[in-house]
Amino acid sequence: MHADAQPRQDEVDIASALAWARTRIDLMDARVLLRHVLQCAASRLVAFPEQRIAEEDWAAYRAFVERRCAGEPVAYLVGQREFYGREFMVTPAVLIPRPDTELLVELALGHLAGRSGARVLDMGTGSGALAVTLALEMDAPEVIALDRSREALWVAMANAARLGASVSFVQSDWFGALGEEQFDLIVANPPYVAAADPHLEQGDVRFEPHGALVSGPQGLDDLQTIVAGAPACLIDGGWLLMEHGYDQAVAVRGLLADAGFAAIASWKDLAGIERASGGRWLGRGG
Repeated sequence: MHADAQPRQDEVDIASALAWARTRIDLMDARVLLRHVLQCAASRLVAFPEQRIAEEDWAAYRAFVERRCAGEPVAYLVGQREFYGREFMVTPAVLIPRPDTELLVELALGHLAGRSGARVLDMGTGSGALAVTLALEMDAPEVIALDRSREALWVAMANAARLGASVSFVQSDWFGALGEEQFDLIVANPPYVAAADPHLEQGDVRFEPHGALVSGPQGLDDLQTIVAGAPACLIDGGWLLMEHGYDQAVAVRGLLADAGFAAIASWKDLAGIERASGGRWLGRGG
């Protein structure tokens, strides 16, 4: 078979379908898409390469490969992405959960270790990955997740229901709808990309919701809003933990210091990049 030639329908099997797809997209993506179409385990692709593919499945697979070739994210094509060992539904209304954000989960669990019934707020929940994960991993927490996007909240609510997590959802533009609620912990993975960042025109990001990515000329507008509003929503001794850009740790620590937070620190992701920062609110006298 020529590198760009499609196998004939009467000769399409798993091996030839993958061989064709590999001429257009990454092999891992090709396998994920074929598993999705065939609704099968990864082992089936390896164990039965000679298995024929039905005509309708071959047509569906070709369409998926062409969409991926045009840059559409695999997570949107298959409608899900793994996060902290669980599969989360995703749509173009939400950001695709990324492994870097699992750092926030680890930090939250560490800061509230041994606590039962803690009140947790997830700001800008998107797919609900953080809120749902914390609700399932912590000891009897009360988790509230907010987002300004109704479409994002629908996705998050579906994920909570499917995974059996007890989470309350609020449509709010940051702190606007919270009233006098107070929390032991606030986590946030807000927009933090600068408006002119060239990465916005590259890769999967091109297809993700712009409003969930961009935050002013330096990418700090939403981070600044969260830091400024968090003290009113934290109990004395409560923590604020935020994900941010690879080069924003110093600026975010400055925002926290200016707002009166204590125990300010940044934490590195698996790549050694300072990916999250936070601090503890001890009250105005702290």
